[in-house]
Amino acid sequence: GTSQINMHLMGEFGRLYEQQYAVALFNKMRYDIEGGGGPQNQLLHRKMPLKNKSIFSGALFQYLEENKKWRNRFLFIPDSYNINYYENKQAHDRGLHPKGTINCAGYRVLTSMEEYLELLNTIGSSPFLKCATQFPLILWHPYARHYYFCMVTEKEQQKWNALFQDCVRHTNNGLPEECKVQTPAFTDAVRLYRQTHGHYGTWDMMCGMPPQILANLVMETLLPEMRDLITPKLKGKMHERQRNWMLISDAVYGLVQSQTQAQYEAVVQSCEAGRPALETTIRTDMDQIITSKEHVCSKIRALVLPKAEKLLKVSIQPYISSILDALMEPTSRGFFEVRDLFFRELVDMSKNLLNDGNKEKLGEHMEKISMLAFHPVKMQSCYEKVETLSLEGLQQRFDVSSPSVFVQRAQILMREQMDDAVYTFEQLLHQSLEGQEREDLCKTTQRCQDRVIKKFDYDSSTVRKKFFREALLQIFIPYMLKQLSPSCSAELPRFQELIFEDFSRFILVENIFEEVVLHTVMKDIMMAVKEAAVQRRHNLYRDSIVLTNSDPNLHLLGENPPIDWAEEYGGGQEEVDGENAGDPEAQKRRRMKQVVSMIQIEGNASVLPNESCLEVPTVDNIPEEEAEVRSEKQVPNGTKKDVNKNAIDEIPPTNGSAIKEEESTTEKSLQDTESKSAIDCAIQEIENAVQEEEHELRTQKTAESSSLKEETAAEEVKPTSNCEEEARINPADTNKDSPSSTEEEPLDSPVRDGEAVTPSDQQENHITASTHDSSQHDDSGFQSPTNEAAEEEHQAGKEECNDSETGEDIGKGESAHMDHQ
Repeated sequence: GTSQINMHLMGEFGRLYEQQYAVALFNKMRYDIEGGGGPQNQLLHRKMPLKNKSIFSGALFQYLEENKKWRNRFLFIPDSYNINYYENKQAHDRGLHPKGTINCAGYRVLTSMEEYLELLNTIGSSPFLKCATQFPLILWHPYARHYYFCMVTEKEQQKWNALFQDCVRHTNNGLPEECKVQTPAFTDAVRLYRQTHGHYGTWDMMCGMPPQILANLVMETLLPEMRDLITPKLKGKMHERQRNWMLISDAVYGLVQSQTQAQYEAVVQSCEAGRPALETTIRTDMDQIITSKEHVCSKIRALVLPKAEKLLKVSIQPYISSILDALMEPTSRGFFEVRDLFFRELVDMSKNLLNDGNKEKLGEHMEKISMLAFHPVKMQSCYEKVETLSLEGLQQRFDVSSPSVFVQRAQILMREQMDDAVYTFEQLLHQSLEGQEREDLCKTTQRCQDRVIKKFDYDSSTVRKKFFREALLQIFIPYMLKQLSPSCSAELPRFQELIFEDFSRFILVENIFEEVVLHTVMKDIMMAVKEAAVQRRHNLYRDSIVLTNSDPNLHLLGENPPIDWAEEYGGGQEEVDGENAGDPEAQKRRRMKQVVSMIQIEGNASVLPNESCLEVPTVDNIPEEEAEVRSEKQVPNGTKKDVNKNAIDEIPPTNGSAIKEEESTTEKSLQDTESKSAIDCAIQEIENAVQEEEHELRTQKTAESSSLKEETAAEEVKPTSNCEEEARINPADTNKDSPSSTEEEPLDSPVRDGEAVTPSDQQENHITASTHDSSQHDDSGFQSPTNEAAEEEHQAGKEECNDSETGEDIGKGESAHMDHQ
């Protein structure tokens, strides 16, 4: 039964794919000749952002179906975003094959057993799985097997959740956009196949690579039949039947996927073999094909347009503005958060460079910032803004199963925008640093930052407007096709006679019918998005504002090789262990840099026993959160002893002894310094009070005559405090950008009509407003702005400094007065 369904589907899909392949090839060649126009991107685009990079590696607890026990497993996530899990870290370091690999396409990440049982449709039943801790993460898939993990703390769970979500997001986006023929042909063939079976609208399982999507298409038909046939024959308790059903479904899904992969590759290979002949025909007869298509299009438009306009007026136009608002609000907040995150990271770097600036420090910071877009924990705040997108009340009307399709697309675009901004900043900064001295680092960084922020705002507007138009089309077009097809489909075949047989492969009446429907609604969608831009809603730019050749030499930098900041400015190479010196694979793994260095429990001074996430000392890592371990009081060990010891057979290894010793030494030195400073301040205050009393007794008769001289003497001898000196070092630099004020930026301030956006205008609109309040909070001498605990200590140090200097001023003023007496 499985093979028959698979063969039938792939036969029908193969026919549709061959038809759409020729159409897509024609459209691509026509686009290359005529061009598409539209605004040009201002930011550079990185071609291979994750070359020689891995995302993360660490350990946690995994539930094994084979023996129904929890085991410690070491997870490694490469640049493919597939999750490889090993017996332990040593197995990975030795280059052994993983125990298993998880392709996350189509999965959902769940953070509680209640969510999991709800998806299993097990209402009111007790969980069949007892978690090792109270912080689980479950990977759920409608057809494949499920995976169960546990973390020790909630902080760990949140960060692993961000990592898993990023894996799902990346693997779901499996259709390469650079393939201008195969990808459109595949998506159109899948859509047409589902429409012939009555499935219009968006599809949640359009996830992963083409063979996976085709396997999902087969399982969409096969799974209900399997369930009706197999479920009544399953024996045992409820959880045993669920487990057995999941294993059967997973085995069938794997079989179907292997079959679809072979069949899809054969179809693609056949189409690619005939591509040269098609290209020759298209080049020879391009003009005749276009003329013939326009003639047929006018005939079909006369048939469809009256019905489509009536449907548009009654069922589409009243909902365009409300759906656009529902899309714009969360998407724009997500892009604004991307801008703020990029802004904050550069401000933090500038503060550290101001305090201790050299090119080695700059290289360290840029090594972290270069992979900011692919740091799932830092980007999580941006992604969460879009997850509030809701199409409540509109899903049933327009056959939108869920907004997840639009949410994930927006998140992918946000990550691309962040990486484009970071990459452009890297290239501009690297170019500016040639021949620059140390004192120019902060000013150079600021100039590059201002240029990139301006370009980001322009590209952000362009990308969001395009996303809104595409999303509205995805919502409305399937609905209109579903309503118009019953009355129009029967009359379409007669238009095929108007097409020359030589051109019939490139002109299909079904595609022309959809194009006519699309153009009918496209005008209203364009007007709605344009109106939002004219009103400057969510900082959208008008279409008349076009930045062309604003930086003519910038795109030449995009051809430069990638910048290795650590190697170029770090000044040192990592040593290779003797035992692996001759192993090229081991050296390659050692040179591979991680985007996320470690998942660290906030509030612990060391890595506790049973820690489920380990730092990888052999990796040249990029720290995720600096000095986070000192931010809160240490969590008692008893919190981790609550783990079910019977269920956990292995205790995760810990490498925290050295970290603990270093942290305790640092904390002790900080405490000694603070206590000494407090004692000195107290003694100074007592001496000042005694001198003040003596002064009042001696100067009662001559208060009026001596008060003026006393003030003059105090002003002459009053020293400038260290804290004030820090604030005066470079007020233009220290007061430029305060991350705390980015939320108050006037992002919606309008640009004057008829004026092009100049760098000064852009800086006034988006940068200058963030400087007004920063003079009240100067952190120019602050080494780690992201650490809350360090910030508190820094503020306390400022207060002590001010107290001691105030006492010193009083004492000097009184001594000067006594000399006068």
